[in-house]
Amino acid sequence: MAEVLVYVDHVDGAVRKPTLELLTLARRLGEPVAVALGAGAENTASALAEHGAVKVLTHDAPEYADYLVVPKVDALQAACAQVSPAAVLVPSSAEGKEIAARLAVRIGSGIITDAVDLEAGDEGPVATQSAFAASFTTKSRVSKGTPVITVKPNSAAVEAAPAAGAVEALNVSFSDQATGTKVTGRTPRESTGRPELTEAAIVVSGGRGVNGAENFAIIEALADSLGAAVGASRAAVDAGWYPHTNQVGQTGKSVSPQLYIASGISGAIQHRAGMQTSKTIVAINKDSEAPIFDLVDYGVVGDLFDVVPQLTEEVEARKG
Repeated sequence: MAEVLVYVDHVDGAVRKPTLELLTLARRLGEPVAVALGAGAENTASALAEHGAVKVLTHDAPEYADYLVVPKVDALQAACAQVSPAAVLVPSSAEGKEIAARLAVRIGSGIITDAVDLEAGDEGPVATQSAFAASFTTKSRVSKGTPVITVKPNSAAVEAAPAAGAVEALNVSFSDQATGTKVTGRTPRESTGRPELTEAAIVVSGGRGVNGAENFAIIEALADSLGAAVGASRAAVDAGWYPHTNQVGQTGKSVSPQLYIASGISGAIQHRAGMQTSKTIVAINKDSEAPIFDLVDYGVVGDLFDVVPQLTEEVEARKG
């Protein structure tokens, strides 16, 4: 059976959820071979094996931490030469898409970004994408070279499928470009205790209707009761009510959770572009003509200052 390379997104050996989703998708196409790089790479093996990796190619070097994405591209190119894979799958983060694009150029292959599903085809993997702000669903395949595909988080349920997970060393020779852009410093992101926005199964977002930074506490309370991430519309972040890192939309982050709750968000096309692939969408807005209601599975016409606290209370009561 053909082998499929999966780039491992991990932090000091702790594998992040999008990688486990990729392993689930990779099993539809062939035998997953994981590529883990940097500090703690060997510590990823047990989690990767538990979710279907037949092999784990590892390599650690200071270049992965000291420089930007090129060393990782060099390593994936080496892995392609070692494995001759049927496809290369990469998490669809900002860094992941840059790595994938550079790799595709290096190996002379086509690339598909932001896939939301994958299936095996007679002529190679077929990727499903949402196009034009999710107004259309397309199916595409790469017609030249080894397909390089980035997949959005929450596109597949994580499924355990124990495999050998044999650890093998990956031989990597860094290119001259690998040390071209040096990382000069890092500032740890302050932890909120909430899930990462793009990976969260539930997202609760607030918009212009929240009417002030102090009122986002209402949105946060509902999110915390559900174990959700907090998002915001562009209007809210431009007003300074919430950090830009939490912006959902065309110029922010794209999310695809199981449940998306939009509170006080009108539903402009720019916002819809970032959340329209959510599995279930709930909107709370006092304007019954708001465009968001054309998109939702469930809509509540009402003042969010009345509805959201009641919803939070009900969630907490059911949990109790």
